[in-house]
Amino acid sequence: MTALRPTSPATPLAVPLAQRPWGLYLALAFVAVLAVAAIAPGLLATADPYALNYGASLQAPSWAHWFGTDESGRDLYSRVVHGTGTSLLIGLGAAGVGIALALVLGGIAALAPRWIAVPVDRFLEVLFAFPALLLALLLIAITGPSAGTAIFAVGLGTAPGYARMVRGQILAAKGSAYVEAATALGHSRGRIVRAHILPNALRPLVAVFALSVGQSIVWASSLSFLGLGVAPPSPEWGAMLDAGRAYVTVAGWLILVPGFVIVAVALAATTLGRHLQAHLEKEEQR
Repeated sequence: MTALRPTSPATPLAVPLAQRPWGLYLALAFVAVLAVAAIAPGLLATADPYALNYGASLQAPSWAHWFGTDESGRDLYSRVVHGTGTSLLIGLGAAGVGIALALVLGGIAALAPRWIAVPVDRFLEVLFAFPALLLALLLIAITGPSAGTAIFAVGLGTAPGYARMVRGQILAAKGSAYVEAATALGHSRGRIVRAHILPNALRPLVAVFALSVGQSIVWASSLSFLGLGVAPPSPEWGAMLDAGRAYVTVAGWLILVPGFVIVAVALAATTLGRHLQAHLEKEEQR
């Protein structure tokens, strides 16, 4: 009989092909392509996204124009590539604004004295009762459409839900055994908040941020589609949808291409967020 060899933790290469997280791999590869397109679009684009060529307007996808051309003869593929930076900037900025507001409002509602926490909590409930997109539309109607307004409007629309989550996470951490142990050891309130409550309560926000980026891009594109976001001729994806809807019956690719890219980005962000969430949950169980 041969001695049994101790088993070692499975490495990614030891996992059978059918059990590998191919969705995660595809999402990471797609995000890498998006990063290149956002940082150096000239490496991927094949033409000037603003160059007008009315003689080539509304051409179907071909080898010369992979995604076709728009009503002004501009190469749609190059416009999608150059629009990546603007669309991702809006998505990341809106997600950052939403998370930052959630941290402030949720933290106050959970940690501040009752005479401050209760009004903030009621304020969050009022904001949460408003549909997020309606709240963003209201802000844009007051301040006017622009990329900066779209970032803040979408961030404000997502903040109430995330703030309630932050509040719940902090309250759960306050009642945990390790906080009770730290209190029994005589640690100060400030030290307990910094060293124990905030790190454990805010860890899930890493996954939430990834999920929020995809959601923010979809919402910002919706605002641009309604004419309340980035204005043409910017190659932002939502603005491209807005410009292409007038030609949907004769040049469907003007809607399908940017719409597919928006959906693909949202799926990639959701996939990354879900895997991050699952990884963090496994770490907490150890």
